[in-house]
Amino acid sequence: MPLRNRHRVIAIVALGALLVQPVPAAVAATTLHEAETATISQGVVESNHAGFTGTGFVNYDNVAGSSVEWTTDSPQARQVRLVLRYANGTTADRPMSITLNGTTIAANLSFPGTGAWTTWRTVTLQASLVAGPNTVKATATTANGGPNVDSLTVDDGTSTGTDWSKAVIDSTMARFTPSSLGGWSYPQGLYLWGQYLVWQRTGDARYLQYIKDWADRFVDSSGNISNSFGNLDSMQAGNVLLALFKETGQARYRTAATKIRNRLNTYPRTSDGGWWHSTSDSRQGQLWGDGVYMADPFLARYGAWVAGDTFTSAEPAKQIEVYHSHLRRTSGTAAGLLYHAYDEPGGLTASWVKPSLGNTNGISWCRAMGWFGMATIDILDLIPADHPRRAALINIVRDLVPAYARWQDPATGRWFQVVTETTNSANWTETSCSAMYTYTISKAVERGYVDASYRANADRGYQGVLNKISLGSDGRTNLVDVSEGTNASDSLSYYFNRGRPVNDFHGLGAFLIMNEQMMRVGPGS
Repeated sequence: MPLRNRHRVIAIVALGALLVQPVPAAVAATTLHEAETATISQGVVESNHAGFTGTGFVNYDNVAGSSVEWTTDSPQARQVRLVLRYANGTTADRPMSITLNGTTIAANLSFPGTGAWTTWRTVTLQASLVAGPNTVKATATTANGGPNVDSLTVDDGTSTGTDWSKAVIDSTMARFTPSSLGGWSYPQGLYLWGQYLVWQRTGDARYLQYIKDWADRFVDSSGNISNSFGNLDSMQAGNVLLALFKETGQARYRTAATKIRNRLNTYPRTSDGGWWHSTSDSRQGQLWGDGVYMADPFLARYGAWVAGDTFTSAEPAKQIEVYHSHLRRTSGTAAGLLYHAYDEPGGLTASWVKPSLGNTNGISWCRAMGWFGMATIDILDLIPADHPRRAALINIVRDLVPAYARWQDPATGRWFQVVTETTNSANWTETSCSAMYTYTISKAVERGYVDASYRANADRGYQGVLNKISLGSDGRTNLVDVSEGTNASDSLSYYFNRGRPVNDFHGLGAFLIMNEQMMRVGPGS
């Protein structure tokens, strides 16, 4: 590869995370620092890709350690948003380390592709400036080099903000040790995946160590893990193993993850190839919207991070299509939404089957569709641009996001437990699915899969979810109105009457995933 790759990933770091509840009505003055006037090490100023501000942008050399450094003056010590504007014309990630006055505030921050060299985006993080001059440095951490950086904006609008991601993790770690957090289960796996995303942004070593200590309860020194993986739910926590292998390089985590990957070789399927939700007698032949998130992103990540082959490439996208073909609602104002579950045997063991509605349960439970949306959008991030099923998955997102938007509660910005029963007094807006929809919509807008106008739905959803989190008298976070684990049913009252445990891990995990996305792209951006 040439020293300066003219067609490289352009990624921009944005430092300093904005989490405000509610978002301030007005934003204070900002200061723009162009990259071309900063101190550049192993990079060049170019102007060959349209859309930049100022007179150009910085194209990093393809080496670890290439960097751009700005100096910004502050009249007093204060919290700000540091917003880096970038473009990334490839599908490769080029992480960077961000330092403030010589101290790392974001290690290996991810800079994904923006779709074209002329498509510029921003990411943001919170930072604490000192009075006087401050240096902000963005340094490439891999041999691919850093991003093409356009500018750094210092934004005063976050002085009252709270980093809710860190607050949630610090509160959870104070409440639970890795040994008491819970067993090998998908809610714990979801939460810890969210914690991993926050670790990626903050570089706080405590967060990764906590994840590792939890996983080490189940994985021995040889990579043995005692689980038969007889249902899809049991596979979701495998994402934690993949993250630990990626970050530590320890083979035992790869060995344990490979057991899950190989289990899928012989895992039972419906006649058209959909993986059963469970191998238990009462659930054979069933497809639940939940199930796609439990196994499919794991398999796609395994292929991307450990060992890829035809199976890891083809199956995740195929599963999305098969499930969608059975669960999608096709008529009326609910078209585009999904039913919770489908039963191929036609009710031989499931009492909830409605043959007139395609052997589904006939109810659109909100979190099932949240799992489905997140799985689809995450798999699109993991499969290549020329994947034969990519267009089909993008079309599914383009079908699902407008359906989400149609059924968003205008009063709260959230979505109801049973999405279509908006006038039923027994129904209620559920926090975890609202976080999942917000994440999916925001990511779909960011990737250009749907029109930018849907950004407003993500912003309203974000504020709606933020209104469900608060600090208790003990200084710890509390997240409310999260549905407990839920089976398939044809009874509205069953869904309405589900328990709502405070700080349920379904909600905490979904909140972290959503919050990291919304902090990165910024409201309205």
